[in-house]
Amino acid sequence: MKALVLAGGSGTRLRPITHTLAKQLVPVANKPVLFYGLEAIAAAGIEEVGVVVGATHASITKAVGDGSAFGLRITYLPQTSPLGLAHGVLIAREYLGDDDFVMYLGDNFIVGGITGLVDGFRRDRPDAHIMLTRVPDPRQFGVAELDPRGRVIDLVEKPQEPKSDLALVGVYLFSPAVHDAVARLTPSRRGELEITDAIRAMLRSGLKVKSSLVSGYWKDTGSVADMLEVNRLVLASVEARIDGAVDEHSELTGPVVVSPGAVIERSRIVGPAVIGQDAHVLDSFVGPNTSIAAKCRVAGSEIRHSIILPRACLEGVRRVESSLIGHDVAVTAAPGVRGTHRLVLGDHSKVRIDV
Repeated sequence: MKALVLAGGSGTRLRPITHTLAKQLVPVANKPVLFYGLEAIAAAGIEEVGVVVGATHASITKAVGDGSAFGLRITYLPQTSPLGLAHGVLIAREYLGDDDFVMYLGDNFIVGGITGLVDGFRRDRPDAHIMLTRVPDPRQFGVAELDPRGRVIDLVEKPQEPKSDLALVGVYLFSPAVHDAVARLTPSRRGELEITDAIRAMLRSGLKVKSSLVSGYWKDTGSVADMLEVNRLVLASVEARIDGAVDEHSELTGPVVVSPGAVIERSRIVGPAVIGQDAHVLDSFVGPNTSIAAKCRVAGSEIRHSIILPRACLEGVRRVESSLIGHDVAVTAAPGVRGTHRLVLGDHSKVRIDV
């Protein structure tokens, strides 16, 4: 069995972060979300992985390399434009050959991995296996309809009037039979080749499509709120570890990771939290569910429930929370100018100011 990882999306809902960073590389607990998926694939015993890449291919190939760090053999598959999930299968046709494969969306996060799912597919040999989860607003997802016996009878992409609340999760398993269905697809009203249409065609051809409900946690990390929620979830499982320097005037409460080279001075950190390599936190409060990446500086500030990317600086600012702060960003106080804000913001930035 091979794996096909889709990492060609542009990440418009995460702008401006994704103007310069692939959405699959935005970190969760200081590790790119894509890495969690690659680790899950390797843990399931799969070694050969095709990664579909688009405009952000340079940053993804630099971060992932040849896959050896994950115990994988990576082949990169260029995609000129993200034209739907089934389009990713279409351009990977030669690479996949006649092998079974698991398709994994590179910006999805699943607790518990996919080992059981892969083992079940190898054992039962359906033509396709989809994972489902109940969602409050199915109109934003591909939606499956089941009969009273729990068998899949239909799938619709982003329906205006959903017939169930069962959304497709971003992991699919296929036999080579899917390629015939994909080859016959025409673009949907969204102008994309929909994987839901391909699976629907398989159903209508009498092929066996199996489904199962996600037993753990799943999240599509396509928005800032989703990223922060996944960050919170991952941080909840960290164990306290101090590899950096913490002075006697600082207090660490709960599970806090202080990475090598990091320095904590006259500060209070309430876990779960991760302080990245060579970061510097002084005279500050770092609240729970916060990950501070490598070489960041937090001075005279307070931050909670947030993700800070490498080399960012917070200095002299009061409470910051529920924020995603990008590479090399500087958030500083404007002393002597009361009631005034000085902002230099890129396209698609979002700022909420206490008035």
